[in-house]
Amino acid sequence: TPAGFISIVPRSLPRPELLVAVSGAAELGCAALLAGEKSRSIGGLASAALLIAVFPANISMAIRSGNQPPKFRAIAWARLPVQIPLVLWARRIARENR
Repeated sequence: TPAGFISIVPRSLPRPELLVAVSGAAELGCAALLAGEKSRSIGGLASAALLIAVFPANISMAIRSGNQPPKFRAIAWARLPVQIPLVLWARRIARENR
């Protein structure tokens, strides 16, 4: 269900429903590219770009998590620094599969 994802799209961005649909399709596309041996390099680059593109939504979710239970807030804030190694990992996959 997209409602949870729509709620974390930064308020300054237009058409959150469309953005969520596009990012979901992009995730599936990245997964497909990573699964293929010949497309893994582009899949790594696309995954790194997608992780960077959705980072503002993760920041928005953390900032707006004040009314949520403590566990939710902790996860929302903890996931922010995790994005860095995920981006680096995706770039490494791209580099190693050239």
